[in-house]
Amino acid sequence: MAEVVFAYKNITKRFFGVHALKDVSFELERGRILGLVGENGAGKSTLMNILGGVLQPDEGQMILRGAPFAPKNPLEASSAGIEFIHQELNLFTNLSVSENISISRFPCLGSSPLINKKKMRESCKKLLKSLNLDISPNILVENLSPGERQLVEIAKALSTNADILLFDEPTTSLTAKETEHLFSIMRSLRDEGKSIIYISHILGDVKSLVDDIVVLRDGQVICGGPIEDFPIHRMINLMVGREISNVFPERHSHAKDRVILEAKHVSETGIVRDVNITVREGEIVGMFGLMGSGRTEFARMLFGVDPYKEGSITVCTEPLPKRNPQQSIKRGLAFITENRREEGLLMDYPILENIGLVSLPDFSSRMTRMVDSKRLFKQANEIATSLRLKCNDLKNQKVKSLSGGNQQKVVIGKWLLKHPSMLIMDEPTRGIDVGAKYEVYLIMEQLAKEGTGILFISSEVEELMAMCDRIVVWSQGEVMHEFEKSDFSQERIMRIAFRQSLEYSEEEKAVVNGQD
Repeated sequence: MAEVVFAYKNITKRFFGVHALKDVSFELERGRILGLVGENGAGKSTLMNILGGVLQPDEGQMILRGAPFAPKNPLEASSAGIEFIHQELNLFTNLSVSENISISRFPCLGSSPLINKKKMRESCKKLLKSLNLDISPNILVENLSPGERQLVEIAKALSTNADILLFDEPTTSLTAKETEHLFSIMRSLRDEGKSIIYISHILGDVKSLVDDIVVLRDGQVICGGPIEDFPIHRMINLMVGREISNVFPERHSHAKDRVILEAKHVSETGIVRDVNITVREGEIVGMFGLMGSGRTEFARMLFGVDPYKEGSITVCTEPLPKRNPQQSIKRGLAFITENRREEGLLMDYPILENIGLVSLPDFSSRMTRMVDSKRLFKQANEIATSLRLKCNDLKNQKVKSLSGGNQQKVVIGKWLLKHPSMLIMDEPTRGIDVGAKYEVYLIMEQLAKEGTGILFISSEVEELMAMCDRIVVWSQGEVMHEFEKSDFSQERIMRIAFRQSLEYSEEEKAVVNGQD
């Protein structure tokens, strides 16, 4: 019988009188990877924060290696061999790799307070080698790729000799190759006897990686067991509490002839080259490309956040000034950034203030500049209701207390209050669960029906094919090809993104057909 290294026993936690967790019990075995899945707001992060010492339960207890465990802070949890690898990495980008790894336990020169830098670097080299990470201990973290930073975070956790590792959405910023490398490392750690809890909304990754699974819904354990018993469609049904026969809603909207947005020959040295894109009224245009292809940089140029040297951008045939987001907003443009926490929200402010952020001038008197709070609350509440935003107090609840999916709804609501004619959406479904994704898709379809043009950037080909009228494929700062809906093919789109020909060569055909 496998050894149980950790267990939750009847854990209950309330916020504002509302259950975040209710009577949660499950076990983690030594040398196993346990997948924890559930919709945003199901209680996953709360559960991990209790194990990590960030929060304390209202009821129930935890058992660690056969003894009661109640950490009062993260340091106590770390000292007990538990480390948390967060989605937002806790690294100091202005420090070196070795300094980050040793940040809480710098080796000293004898009994002096001086840091033994030689020992620090040697220890770091061993850790990096164990993770097959070929970088210098002296390199600054700011110069690393997202995948390399993720592995540095893992090295930092392993430096404490932790035997329980918690991974919260670790792959959201990684390429497919970096993700596979990470999974290989995690499997090696499991084989060494370490126990891992893995949280992710990418159910295909969960299915391929974990040994066991626990499904949470509304703060309760719905089901659990070996991963073999949980095909993806069953996970989804258990998570949302209902059958989702289609992951994507049906498209009924149709593009009109009127052009909302047009970019002509937009170029910026080393970033984008001679880009031409149009979006019509009621049309959803997708942009696909590998990391570093220039999609996000181009979107920021469209909105006026970043500069471009050549070309022009028009909104409803009117020229749009360069580098002027205020004018972009006035012309009816809206921009949902891929980084909602740092660029899309004021995390320490209430939900109402975040929803009203862009539209405050519309609710204030020209004479006194006083905000009509009642009218703002009424309209913000209508937006929140239409988006099915799950919150307890629009006026006082801070947006950081919301789940990722509900935070994204606040970002969208902020722009809907402005009634944009053109919406740029950069990875709007990243890091949110399947149910919340479906609701974002419904919002997109409704906006398109109402005539809003949408530029939809995503790294998931499937959602682009399901939701878009056209897909523009990027590679190395260039638009390589544009697919009409009738020509959508995941394989063809990926070939273009990798700068391959649309058609197979004779050699490739032979491989596909199983020939020598």
